[in-house]
Amino acid sequence: MDTPISALLERKGSLVHSVSSSLTVSAAVAEMNHLRVGCVVVLDGDRLVGIFTERDVLQRVVGAGLDPKTTGVSTVMTGNVITIPPDTTVQQVMTLFTERRCRHLPVLVAGRLAGLISIGDVSRWLVDVHRTESEHLKNYIAGGFPA
Repeated sequence: MDTPISALLERKGSLVHSVSSSLTVSAAVAEMNHLRVGCVVVLDGDRLVGIFTERDVLQRVVGAGLDPKTTGVSTVMTGNVITIPPDTTVQQVMTLFTERRCRHLPVLVAGRLAGLISIGDVSRWLVDVHRTESEHLKNYIAGGFPA
């Protein structure tokens, strides 16, 4: 659990899907559907200004009765984005996901976007860690490793 998030980013890659802050909700959702992702970061040039998620679409667009074709993504995105440095541990990220009820955290290095960690990334990592640990224990019990 003390593993830094940078290790997960190395494994998954640093590709982050983004949209311009000037897009409409409709265009941003079309991009999310095309990419088959649940969120995109919102950039103004190369500066992170927000994150736009499926939850934003449901609560702030559909729930508020706004027209996605005329509403700007910058109007309904989550603007005060929680970000983390790459040395943040998996345990710290899991705590943030739980306490802040979010599913995605942009990773910043020197103020620049270096990646995006999702709750799914952390879940996959945990499954792999537990699978490896289980295999080691089975081998130990079966006599595969010296005591």
